[in-house]
Amino acid sequence: MNILLVGAGLSGAVIGRKLAEAGHKCRIIDSRDHVGGNCHTERDPETNVMLHVYGPHIFHTDDQEVWDYVNSFAEFMPYRNRVKTTAQGKVFSLPINLHTINQFFDKTFRPDEAKAFIEEQGDAGIEDPKSFEEQALRFVGPDLYEAFFRGYTEKQWGCSPTELPASILKRLPVRFNYDDNYFFHKYQGMPRDGYTAMIEAILDHPGITVELGTPYNSDMADKFDHVFWSGPLDGYFEYEHGRLGYRTLDFKRFNYEGDYQGCAVMNYGDRDVPYTRVTEHKHFSPWEEHEGSVCYEEYSRAAGPDDIPYYPIRLVDEQAMLNMYIEKAEGISGVTFVGRLGTYRYLDMDVTIREALDAARYFLGCVTEGKPTAAFVPS
Repeated sequence: MNILLVGAGLSGAVIGRKLAEAGHKCRIIDSRDHVGGNCHTERDPETNVMLHVYGPHIFHTDDQEVWDYVNSFAEFMPYRNRVKTTAQGKVFSLPINLHTINQFFDKTFRPDEAKAFIEEQGDAGIEDPKSFEEQALRFVGPDLYEAFFRGYTEKQWGCSPTELPASILKRLPVRFNYDDNYFFHKYQGMPRDGYTAMIEAILDHPGITVELGTPYNSDMADKFDHVFWSGPLDGYFEYEHGRLGYRTLDFKRFNYEGDYQGCAVMNYGDRDVPYTRVTEHKHFSPWEEHEGSVCYEEYSRAAGPDDIPYYPIRLVDEQAMLNMYIEKAEGISGVTFVGRLGTYRYLDMDVTIREALDAARYFLGCVTEGKPTAAFVPS
């Protein structure tokens, strides 16, 4: 079969590779001039630092198959994401851990003492938190909420935490030990040569043709047996029912001779600091040595029509519009919607790869059995 995959990011590359290995001809197009989507990495010509061009991506997963898959296309180096935050004139570790609690409250708690103390800080009167703010106040109390969550969340999402669902803060964001590893997954690392090199290796198959700088137009679909769409869900339908909400990021780059902040990520929780964080990219490759440094201030705002969408907002007000697009997608044939943009969900890289592997297998199974494929791969 002749397959068109729109988007040369993780979803398109992984699905294309699986289908090409099964004997299908895959054409992958992308409107940008590089593969990798928002995971794209490149060497800075001035400092030779590996840059995460669209913001940092740290690979972390408990999925053994996904970990084995990425390691078959790239050498992954050990990496632990240790995030710091500047708030109220001090620097703390994130996520909130025993060191953060003791430093913030000027205490020397043991784990059990800290747990009891934080429980006392929480608002037990909020029995069923509905909003992000209620969730935070219920579990960490007003002081930690104000220092570490309120300002950062307002800047990141562009609205009051009272307007965000409690599900964004899924669990108690506190550790009662001194573990400052931001993630808790079994496998964590970075590809030695960057994500773009890894994705280029995935795409390196005789059954795959990649065309960059090539926007999709609806006439293309007629020339193929099936289309995998990893662009914006509403974009496929030319925004017929309006635009779904996304946040985008603006980056202010600056160079520094030496070590600017001593860590890869420094968050800024205070509301009077306009950016959400500063990333120093040489610290994402700690096995390398660079005298020069490249840093980015990150500013979050609502995505406009010409912006790169990063994070789906998924506010309650958008649910009706989203449902209309889902219904419209399910009413057509020959197209499968995949990835963060195609399914309008926030997905980490490992989940994106997992779903891409599952989508390819699902499609191949439908072809073998002569069954029609669904617009969204059944979970």
